[in-house]
Amino acid sequence: MADTPASTFETKLARLEEIVRLLEGDAVPLQDSVKFFNEGRVLAQECEAMLRAAQDAIEGTPPAEPGPPRATVPESANGSLFDDDALA
Repeated sequence: MADTPASTFETKLARLEEIVRLLEGDAVPLQDSVKFFNEGRVLAQECEAMLRAAQDAIEGTPPAEPGPPRATVPESANGSLFDDDALA
């Protein structure tokens, strides 16, 4: 059975949450921490893109071109759940 967009998003988000828990602990060696961090960044970007696409579909706007996330408020006020700083 193929993944639906919602289950794919949920799967990616669950993995991202697992990575955050691992990185918050102190049992992960540095080399593994770097791998987890990079995996988490990719997952966060993918989730952000999926959320943007869903928002565009709801609003009836055409899909955005690939690239940096759109921002309608200053970056510091954005408070994105998927901000790279949240993974640090």
